[in-house]
Amino acid sequence: MGLSQTNKEGGKTSAFAKVFEGITLKKIILAVIGIIFVGVGIAFNADSKLGNDPIGILYDGARVAAHLSGSQLGMASNIVNIALLVIVFFIGRHYVNIGSFIYILPYGLAVNLGNYLHGMFFPNHLTLPLQILTAVIGCTCLYIGVGMYIAADIGMDPFTGFVMVLTDKFHKEYRVVKIGFDVCCTVLGFVLGGKLGVITVVCALIAGPFIQMFSKIFKKLV
Repeated sequence: MGLSQTNKEGGKTSAFAKVFEGITLKKIILAVIGIIFVGVGIAFNADSKLGNDPIGILYDGARVAAHLSGSQLGMASNIVNIALLVIVFFIGRHYVNIGSFIYILPYGLAVNLGNYLHGMFFPNHLTLPLQILTAVIGCTCLYIGVGMYIAADIGMDPFTGFVMVLTDKFHKEYRVVKIGFDVCCTVLGFVLGGKLGVITVVCALIAGPFIQMFSKIFKKLV
């Protein structure tokens, strides 16, 4: 009985240890800072009124559909993230890990912080040069943040987890499914009322190389 109990406790311990395997405090801090940058970037892009990246369009569309104000984009982002996480949990549970929850917890607050910072430094009615400046800041924060989160390597965000589930279900390459998923997010977000514009095209063209560059830079820190 004692041996059986020991084995069970050992199994629980090893399972718990496996969840946190390779995750250090430094990685968690880097990931959280990255998420803050992502949230601020999403907010600045939305406030520029020049469009959003595919994920940002979905957040913005959900906000409009839920009749939330621009300052409540963080709440809409949390709703979308939690909904996706629940779906992934039921159809691809092995893709849900500690990183998924670390991503969600500060995300909405980070978007709200971005809205606050934008309102602090920029007027309500932006001229075109200020719109462009806002978009440049937003995209830069977004790419830096995603690069940080990837470099931290603590697990998948809900969107990546959902793409991986689709990859398994349809037996297609990740990049093919990711492109299709981004297109679907863009269309759905636009239909719901999200802002489609220049930033959407810019993100499609340059996001990949910039995110890869920043992830390599921050990988050296961990």
